[in-house]
Amino acid sequence: MNTAPEYMISTDSITKKVTTSEGPLQILQPISFDVKAGETIAIVGASGSGKSTLLGLLAGLDEVSSGKIHLDGAALHTMDEEQRARLRGEKVGFIFQSFMLVQSLTALENVMLPAEIAGLYNPEALANELLEKVGLSHRASHFPNQLSGGEQQRVAIARAFITQPKILFADEPTGNLDAANGEKVEKLLFELNESAHTTLVLVTHDTELADKCERQLLMHAGELTEKQSDSPQAKGDEPQLKAI
Repeated sequence: MNTAPEYMISTDSITKKVTTSEGPLQILQPISFDVKAGETIAIVGASGSGKSTLLGLLAGLDEVSSGKIHLDGAALHTMDEEQRARLRGEKVGFIFQSFMLVQSLTALENVMLPAEIAGLYNPEALANELLEKVGLSHRASHFPNQLSGGEQQRVAIARAFITQPKILFADEPTGNLDAANGEKVEKLLFELNESAHTTLVLVTHDTELADKCERQLLMHAGELTEKQSDSPQAKGDEPQLKAI
């Protein structure tokens, strides 16, 4: 009998090294932490601290130099790119700062795309339902260059949720938006995440957005510490820092 893994994401001493013209450079020091199903996690830190590198490793977009990553029980660190791509298609959704919409497709077609690739039944109906949820059903036939930045990010959120991923990764999801649109996108992201029971891991410079997550991982020079958020959503009473 199969049982669900204890953690949706589990890491054990993961590192990342790259070769530069000046020699080897270690971007991430050994990092170990776990994420339970349904948790919301913010990875925060200055530019160049390693947070986007960490997100890429967790999502299987890049390979660790050493250590282990399990994603919903699957050993990501043992997979080649084709296997990682298959796993991402089955379990993972993405939201990017730059929206990453296909310019030649309408809003509806952009949202439909992951469902079509996954072979889901009636992707157009699923896409229309999600566009309704993000308040853009009236913009379904518009192309990305006909949409505002906030509208494009709402399309991207609908696209990320259409396959009902177990894990959602978001890299600076409000980074290209003004305050008003950023607030709308934040609200929408957490509402959809809660209703879909998705595990959310996001990278952000926005402290207010980070505070809405249950946990915060603080990156500094490739090292990670954890701060328990004191937001109303967070579990626990007192904020605290600890090395992980």
